[in-house]
Amino acid sequence: MTSLRAAAGSAASAVLIAVLALPGGGTRDPLPARMADTGGGRQLITAVAADARATTGTVAWWDRRGGRWVEAGRAPARFGAKGLVEGAVRVQSTDTTPTGLYDLPYGFGAEAAPDGTEVAYRRVGPKSWWCQDNRSLSYNRWVEGLPKDCRPGEAEKLDAYGRQYAHALVVGFNYAKPVRGRGAGIFLHVNGRGATAGCVSVPADAMREILRWAEPWRRPHMAIGTAGGATAITRY
Repeated sequence: MTSLRAAAGSAASAVLIAVLALPGGGTRDPLPARMADTGGGRQLITAVAADARATTGTVAWWDRRGGRWVEAGRAPARFGAKGLVEGAVRVQSTDTTPTGLYDLPYGFGAEAAPDGTEVAYRRVGPKSWWCQDNRSLSYNRWVEGLPKDCRPGEAEKLDAYGRQYAHALVVGFNYAKPVRGRGAGIFLHVNGRGATAGCVSVPADAMREILRWAEPWRRPHMAIGTAGGATAITRY
């Protein structure tokens, strides 16, 4: 049975969220200030869809300055063709974008890093692959030359996506300690023709701007979620 204290707390939280969402209300706190967790750094990317079925939304990037979050830029975004799903229960090859809060291990691209890029950056070459084979020791890792235990049909040849991977950031979903079957190769990258297979994508100029903006010593993270519901971005 739920305690009265817990119930009261839940009710208070619901009221607070409702007040924050009131149209025509007063000045709202910026999105990162309304989130439960932003990763502890001083830079944050937010990727927000209207609901879990949406395939489009908005990416914004934020700086923590003088104790406040300040928006540094924003761009239209695309998500997985089958929408968004909680990262902890995502299943591989479902064309869904995993919601959650993630680090950004490094950038990469088929093109050279934009001038001013400070994050670690790997250049895509003819032997660059991303292994997605659940049976491989290299699962959810960049490899130079395909290992014998990573089947070509279960790996992505990065230079085959010169448009989308002109510039990108690795999103730390299922990366530090990969769980087989949860998914591999989730990136923030340049738009293709439409919705993604699970990544988040933005226009090419926005992707270049994000790479120039990110400063590793400020510990940038990326939060992916929806405006409300079970996958609400404010949970993170």
